[in-house]
Amino acid sequence: MGSLELAERKTTGWAAKDPSGILSPYTYNLRNTGPEDVYVKVICCGICHTDIHQIKNDLGMSKYPMVPGHEVVGEVVEVGSGVTKFRTGDVVGVGCIVGCCKNCRSCEKDIEQYCNKKIWSYNDVYTDGNPTQGGFAGAMVVDQKFVVKIPEGMAPEQAAPLLCAGVTVYSPLNHFGFKKSGLKGAILGLGGVGHMGVKIAKAMGHHVTVISSSNKKREEALEHLGADDYVVSSDAAQMQEITDSLDYIIDTVPVFHPLEPYLSLLKVDGKLILMGVINTPLQFISPMVMLGRKSITGSFIGSMKETQEMLEFCKDKGLSSTIEVVKMDYINTAFERLEKNDVRYRFVVDVAGSKLDQ
Repeated sequence: MGSLELAERKTTGWAAKDPSGILSPYTYNLRNTGPEDVYVKVICCGICHTDIHQIKNDLGMSKYPMVPGHEVVGEVVEVGSGVTKFRTGDVVGVGCIVGCCKNCRSCEKDIEQYCNKKIWSYNDVYTDGNPTQGGFAGAMVVDQKFVVKIPEGMAPEQAAPLLCAGVTVYSPLNHFGFKKSGLKGAILGLGGVGHMGVKIAKAMGHHVTVISSSNKKREEALEHLGADDYVVSSDAAQMQEITDSLDYIIDTVPVFHPLEPYLSLLKVDGKLILMGVINTPLQFISPMVMLGRKSITGSFIGSMKETQEMLEFCKDKGLSSTIEVVKMDYINTAFERLEKNDVRYRFVVDVAGSKLDQ
C-alpha cells in the first residue's frame, strides 16, 4: 500500500446539522482500513422511519453533524489483512449496527443486536472515539462482522430495504418458531416494515391479514402485496370476525394505540410482536393476556446471521421490496413525504449516481 493510500481518507455525506433535520453536504474523515475492516463504496441506501427520529432529535440523544442511513448497499473497494469473508468487487450490505462488545451473553449467542454495548451505524461513537456516520455518503469503513453479502443477481436498490425492514420481520418469525407454513398471522400497519411483513409471511406459507385504520390500502394489500384478508381496525364487525383466530400479530404502528382490540384477535398462546418505536406507555388490561396465555413481546432488527439468511430467503423466493428510487438532492423532500406516509413503501437513495457535494 503506498503512502498516498494511507493518508486520511475523506468522504462526503449528507448530514443533519441541527434538530431541524435538514440534510446538506458534509465532508469528513474515514478511518484507515484496519485488519478486520471492509472499505465500502456506497451504491445506494434506504430511508427508514428511524432516520427521522434521529435527525430531528425525537429521542433526545442526537449529536450533530449526523449522516443518517442504515440500509446501505455498496461495493467492497479494499479489505483488511484479517478479512476472510469478502473480496474487492463484492456487493455487500451494512445495516443498523457496526460494532458490539463480542463477549457478553448476547454476543456469544450471535444475537449481537441485543448487546448493551452495540454501536449504531450513525449517531454513535466508534471504539476509536470518532463518531459513526451512516450510508447517505460516498463510503464507509465497517468491521467485517457487520457486513453481509448481497446474493448474486439481487439488485442493490432491492436489497437495501431488506437490511432493516426485511430482517426486522424475518427475525421474530424465525425466532418464535413461525417459519412453518399453515399459520395465520396479521400485519398491523402497512408501511416499510409492514409491506415486507406481508411478503415474507406469505412466502413462508402463512394466511396473512392486513389490519389498517382505513380502507385506503385495501387494494394495495390484497392485489399488489398478495395479502389474504384486509380488516379496518375501527370496524367492530370485521374485527369480531377474526377474533381468536391468529397465531401472531406483527405490530408496526409507530404511534400510541391501545392493544386490547388486537389482543382479542389472538388464539391461545398467540403473540403480539411490537416493532414500532413509541415513547409513551402502551395500554391493555391483564385479563386480555391471562385468559389465553398470550404474550406481548418485542423484537429488534435481527442478527447478522439472520440478515444473511433473510437475504438468501428473499432471493430463493424471488421477493422484492416496493421502492421509489431518488437522488441525494431529493432527500429532504423524501423525508417530508415519509413523515406523511407518502411513499410506497421505501425510498432508496441512489448514492453512487448522485452529486454529493452540492
